[in-house]
Amino acid sequence: MARVLLINPSYARNYGSTKAGLTNPVFPTLGLATVAGAALARGHDVRILDLSNRPYDWRAVRATIESWRPDVVGITATTPLMNQLRDLSILCKDISKDILVVGGGPHVSALPRESLQESALDLVVVGEGDLTFADICDGLTPSSIPGLYYRDGTGTIHHSGERPLVANLDDLPMPAWHLYHAPDYRRRVSRLLVRRPPVTMAEFSRGCVYRCDFCASKMTMGLGYRMKSPERCAEEVRVMAGLGWREFMLADDIFTSDRDWATRVSHAVGAAQTGMAWSCTNGIRVESAHDGLFRAMRAAECYRVSFGLETGNDAVLQSFGKGGRATVEQGRRAVDIAQRAGLETSGYFLLGLSEDTEASMQETIAYARSLPLDVLKFGVTVAFPGTAMFNDLVAAGLIRSYDWDRYQIYSDDALFVHRHLGADVVPRYMELAYRRAIVTNLPFLARRIARGLRTGQVFWDVWYGLRFAVLPATTADVESGYYAQARWPTRDYAGQPPSAITYPRASAPR
Repeated sequence: MARVLLINPSYARNYGSTKAGLTNPVFPTLGLATVAGAALARGHDVRILDLSNRPYDWRAVRATIESWRPDVVGITATTPLMNQLRDLSILCKDISKDILVVGGGPHVSALPRESLQESALDLVVVGEGDLTFADICDGLTPSSIPGLYYRDGTGTIHHSGERPLVANLDDLPMPAWHLYHAPDYRRRVSRLLVRRPPVTMAEFSRGCVYRCDFCASKMTMGLGYRMKSPERCAEEVRVMAGLGWREFMLADDIFTSDRDWATRVSHAVGAAQTGMAWSCTNGIRVESAHDGLFRAMRAAECYRVSFGLETGNDAVLQSFGKGGRATVEQGRRAVDIAQRAGLETSGYFLLGLSEDTEASMQETIAYARSLPLDVLKFGVTVAFPGTAMFNDLVAAGLIRSYDWDRYQIYSDDALFVHRHLGADVVPRYMELAYRRAIVTNLPFLARRIARGLRTGQVFWDVWYGLRFAVLPATTADVESGYYAQARWPTRDYAGQPPSAITYPRASAPR
């Protein structure tokens, strides 16, 4: 039996002191819960150290490792968190060379060789990590575990081969939500995001069949779509409720795309009668909006759906690979259908998309202002590793920085050369977007007041409204107190640009 510590890095710098930082998603990391569940099922002793709600503090990590003395330390990282992973990998090895240090998550899945070269990691897990990480904890040799990149005794990097995606998600062990102490999350999460804290994350399906050029989710979840049975989904909700969670956010990329299945899931969750509230925190495809489905979700205690609206220009919408029947007008209809079914609506917008111009961003701001949304958020489009956008910019020599600390969707850094926009344009439009779509948008403000009075959340609206008024839309603040930054291994990206790896593919859904 291995002693295992899983670490989720700090989100403080990722969101920073910006308007969007008011919705910092401080709640249990689903990826670590699922990986932990698989390791626990093999008999290993697992703990989770969640740093999401606090500034990065390597001293706290060192204290935990020295007291717990794990055999294996697993660290997850998106791109903005990669430098924390690098720092922690060196810290672990300084504490004991015998600790097996494993990296996972979207960034290392996109750049596995580069992640090994830039850190003291022993192993990198690529793609879905549930079974791969459990095999590592079992002590199997790296060459015999599919889904790994690793070094041999000479420092040469090897790939053990691709691990097929899990075909039947019902076969996976239950996520280890119990490793997170629910009461600790009661006050940490933004009340703009939730109604009934404490809140956790859940997934009823994995994957996506679309190819938006700014999205890297398929690096871990695969290109394709796999669904849990409605019975399994309901059982997961019962488990969460039994552990003291009062709300969950659904992480699925395209939950409503299979209308019949999503309706059956909603009926099963409702029949479980747990009293848990829930919301679809990811962007629902606008063409999947359907009155009957939304009413079934509402009857099952879902209260909010989020749409990935992105842009107010149809040509830009199609240019980045949205696919399907998504249009600006369909987005407008989707919001209306959801609201008529009694659901709150949230809209996500991006500025600086691949084919954006100043004119198209003006259309996006006008579109956001015109929609009767309850919540809306703007972000700067960032070419993250693992995306088609990143690969195209690398091939064209247009990436300006490989400093992962600067890969923030609320930063005013110019990380790459945009083909149509100057370096200072998108930050200016971020400020304009929030001013036009929220601050001076009287219908939006009236909806927020009415919603607050209806739901009893008016105090929180006032509290966050005052903070929103004084915070910037973007920030250049990237300060962080690292443990061993001077000793991080480096890589010459200018002389050797990163390589692109293909998405794992899922078989046909059950």
